[in-house]
Amino acid sequence: MKLTLDYDKTGVEVDIPDRHLAAVLTMNPVEPLADPVGATSDALARPIASPPLAELAKGRTDACVVVSDITRPVPHRVILPPIVETLERSGIPRGKITILVATGLHTPMTDALLRETLGEEVVRRYRVVNHVARNTDEQVYLGMTPAGIPAYVDRRYVESDLKVLTGLIEAHFMAGYSGGRKLVAPGLVGVETIKSLHGPGILEHPNASTGVLDGNPLHEASLAIARMAGVDFIVNVSMDEARRVTGVFAGELDRAHRAGVERVERMVRVYLDEPVDIVVTSSAGYPLDMTYYQTVKGMVGALDILKDRGTLIVASGCAHGVGSGEFERLLRETTDIDAFIRTIQQPGVFTIDQWEVEELCKALKKAEVYLFTEGISPDDVRDYLVEPIPSVEAGIARAIDRHGPSATIAAIPKGPYVMPRLRGATHAL
Repeated sequence: MKLTLDYDKTGVEVDIPDRHLAAVLTMNPVEPLADPVGATSDALARPIASPPLAELAKGRTDACVVVSDITRPVPHRVILPPIVETLERSGIPRGKITILVATGLHTPMTDALLRETLGEEVVRRYRVVNHVARNTDEQVYLGMTPAGIPAYVDRRYVESDLKVLTGLIEAHFMAGYSGGRKLVAPGLVGVETIKSLHGPGILEHPNASTGVLDGNPLHEASLAIARMAGVDFIVNVSMDEARRVTGVFAGELDRAHRAGVERVERMVRVYLDEPVDIVVTSSAGYPLDMTYYQTVKGMVGALDILKDRGTLIVASGCAHGVGSGEFERLLRETTDIDAFIRTIQQPGVFTIDQWEVEELCKALKKAEVYLFTEGISPDDVRDYLVEPIPSVEAGIARAIDRHGPSATIAAIPKGPYVMPRLRGATHAL
């Protein structure tokens, strides 16, 4: 069977032998919104568990609207204009509206990327700034969460009079789902906070996993920090496989986010009756597969349906290379994944981006991982702990040789945007 995996901006066509193909897993179809801009305006006026945004904005002196960086395909051109227009109509001057990019520890966005992500008009009309997690001068200490995590949050956000979060709700391999509270934590927090949020004490918890909110310590800590910093209103969206908006969820931080999660849950959760020997997947294409760092999400998201010691074949563009210098150094230094996990669990041991190596280790403990990419050399791919393949078909042939003539294959063209599960397994929201 021929199908196209999401890969960079173009996709990559692959041919999977029909006799081995057990399933092609895609999102459950949902009708896209006919008028997403209008739906956004309606959501602002009739929000969930909150007064309308226009009412909240009256009498406020300034506003901070938080947006995702380019690693999330948020439809900013759809949702930002109704938001900022509402703020201005309610009396907040354009010069007092700040668009703050929730970069977390990602590289701050250049002017060109801001224009690509947010649109020319937004960048031209409004003050747009990046959060910089490593700049402690730009952060305010808000105290400790109930779980003992220090909350350092971007000063520009904390001191703003009206705080609005935007975002895309999708399955997330550590936080359960993206969107909502994640725009604050980790999006706007400092390194000292991220050390705890992304430390092994949280990430080794079994509920710090895809599709799980209840009992997920990362979700709970992020929500606590967001509440400490203050959130007046959120605007989150859901999207289908063609990245068309299927829902707009606006209002109170947790209630509106949960409403969106319930919708996305029905879209992305798909089932297999039995685990397979081989999974062929992607990292969801551009912009999510820009780096090897982001590629790890595609690996971890497919593990539930893979047999122990199965083969995971991932196609990822990696047009911007591996990611941060810290991430690359950790990958090159790691020769024993069990020893790596033991090391990072020791008190006082912490390196930025160790959490992504930790997540990669989860995939490596269960599977042999093959990577098709044109953005990283084969020698470097090996140093990054997985096996390079010259094509997806070559990886499939190699995996079938490994597992034998009865090997079964599941394909997930959209990668981590789909949440595959074994039928009968329990995963709470």
